[in-house]
Parts: sequence; C-alpha cells; structure tokens
Amino acid sequence: MTRQMRETGIPWFRSIPAEWDAVALGRLTTPVKRTNISDAPLLSLYLGEGIVPYKADRIVHATSEDTSAYQLVLPGDLVLNNQQAWRGSVAISQLRGIISPAYIVCQVSRRLERRFGRYLFASYAARFPYVISSRGVGDIQRNLSWQLLKAQEFPLPPTEEQLAIADHLDRETARIDTLIEEQKRLVELLRERREAESEAVLGAPSEARQTTVKRALQPLSRPPVAGLGVVTAYRDGVVTLRSNRREEGYTFSNSESGYQEIRPGDLVFHALDGFAGAVGVSDSRGNATPVYHVCEAIAGDDLAYIAHLLRYLGRSGFLATQAPNVRERSVDFRNWSTFGRLPLALPPVAEQQRIAAHLDEQTSKVDVLIAESEQFIELARERRLALISAAVTGQIDVREAA
Repeated sequence: MTRQMRETGIPWFRSIPAEWDAVALGRLTTPVKRTNISDAPLLSLYLGEGIVPYKADRIVHATSEDTSAYQLVLPGDLVLNNQQAWRGSVAISQLRGIISPAYIVCQVSRRLERRFGRYLFASYAARFPYVISSRGVGDIQRNLSWQLLKAQEFPLPPTEEQLAIADHLDRETARIDTLIEEQKRLVELLRERREAESEAVLGAPSEARQTTVKRALQPLSRPPVAGLGVVTAYRDGVVTLRSNRREEGYTFSNSESGYQEIRPGDLVFHALDGFAGAVGVSDSRGNATPVYHVCEAIAGDDLAYIAHLLRYLGRSGFLATQAPNVRERSVDFRNWSTFGRLPLALPPVAEQQRIAAHLDEQTSKVDVLIAESEQFIELARERRLALISAAVTGQIDVREAA
C-alpha cells in the first residue's frame, strides 16, 4: 500500500508522511546553561561518535583548569558544537558530565523520543539547517546562530513511529557496522602481511655496506612552480598529487611561501610522518610544503629500495629511537642533519633493484585487496548515512520492515 505524503516546502525534507508534523527546533528543544558543577566528569563531542568521555590525548584544544563555566550535560540533552555543527558535530547525549562553554546544550521535549532524536539530529540530511544557520569565513569553522537555528523545522513522526524508526535503525546500522568492522580487520591483516613481507627481505641483508642517509641521498631545493597541484606523501608509501586521491579534509594555504617543487622519481620523506610510512618515490610533478625532504641518490643507489627501507625502519619503530623529538602523533626529523645521520644498510645496487621490484609486485597485490576493502567500507558508510536520512525524514516506511 502506497503511503500518503504531503509537501512541506522545506529543502531537506520536501515531503513527509501525511500524519507527520514539521516542527521548529525551538519548539522541540530549550537551551540551558547549567554551570558551576564540580562533581561531573569531562565529556567531549566527536564527529561520528557523539558524546564520549574526555581523553586528553585526543583533544586539539587544551581544557581550562577552571571548569566553573563548563556546562552540565544530562542524558537526553541535545549538544551542538558551535563551530562544527554544520559538519555534523551534533549529538543526543547518553552520558552525564560537563562540556565546554562553547557548545550549545538543549533540553529536549518529551514529544521527541531520545533514541529517534539521536538519529535525527546527527543525520546527514539534518546538516542542511545547521549549514544555513551558521555564519563565518572559511571552510572549517563557522559559528552557529541559535536564533537562526531555532526557527528551522524538523520532521516529527508520531511517538509510536519514532520508536519503530529507532528500532529499525538500531538493527540495520548494527548490521552495517559489523560488516565495516570485519573489513577493517581484513585491512589490518593485509597490512600486517605487507609489513611481514618487507621485514623478510629488508630486515637482515646478507651483504650490505653501512652508510647514512646524508651519504646516500642529496637533498634538493627547487622553487615552487605556479599552477602545479599539491603533492602529498601518504602512509602507504604512495607519493602523488592530492587530486589523484581526494581533496576533502585538507586545508590549503593561500601562500606558497616555503613550498618546493617535486618531480617524478624524487624520493620524498615526510619529516613528521615518515615514521608511520609517509615516504616513497613520487609519481607526480607538483609542489609540496617544506616539511618534506626531497632527495636524489648520490651514488646511484635505487631510490625505490631506500624508500622501502625507510618505511620499514619507521614501521618497525627504529626511527622513533633516533629522533630528538617524539610526540603523540609524530616523530620529528625536520632537521636535515638529524635525518642525515640515520644509518642505512644498503646491498649492491642490483640486489636493491631486485628487492624493490619484488616488494613493488607483492605490495601492489596486497594494495589492490586493501583498496577493495576500503572501497567497501566507504560504500557501507554512505549506505548507513543514506539509510538514516531516509528513515528520519519518512522517505522509507520502516513499519513494513518491523
């Protein structure tokens, strides 16, 4: 039986079931500020995760020692990141605790079931009202205006259907999440297999000359070339134009001051991320930030072999023991003299070429499988987002699936 729908005139849900309401957020929620709370744990709001206990090692901005202005959040409250809501940093809390005064905290009306609201407010579709209610310059942070947001209308099904939608999404998203976790485990196993192959052929060369990076590699310093794209070294050892992979999620500098040209065949080592595998031979011409060491071989050594070796030394933890500064997410080799002192054991060039070709062949096979799994994960995440948006806006009738 076809469900009767009615037009709303609202861009992000143009039609809803006839028995649903479209209600302004200001009628569903009420902003609250509960401060001077001393007995509650710190909480954080993460995109895609919701409200979680605070962890110091995950915070970009340090918390204040004086938390008197921090706001109490109760289970069932709606929490919006004032600067990131337009990206989806919104959640219904399931925890009690305190959160930064920069967030908007709201009590939710009893007309809205908590479990349904958790899906509705964090849905991809619901980002539209957050976007048009935010003001600012740039693509990262925009200030959310409550005065604008409270007038935005949201779909509100009858209570019984809210619960049915929440039940349906609990089941279906759990299935999708299980598939995603299985693929993530497969990717980890494949990466372990790739690293094991590298260790087997790079770990103990039978015949090798002992040298250092500065004796094997010559640093290059070319001025940037206007109009070229940005080259990035990725942790899987690929050095290529960003446009060959993705542009989303990066910030771009308006100035190319300090940038350098990279050409195909250059060895490129990320001075802060090389320990995690961000080193390889470039397949592209472009510009890159000064955080990269761009090198050529001094004595005819095979750059692909040296790149494999440096990746192995990084992934095995050796580079971390040689760096003067080791931080939570980086090992600092920005100083060329420090990087140049790294010891290398290099077999004869013909053996380097044979090993590099073997590793390229083996890793390329594994990389194909990894890419297939990562594509599956991406498609599953897109399916999850689409399912939630369709359910909370009434575009699918979950009562038939109950």
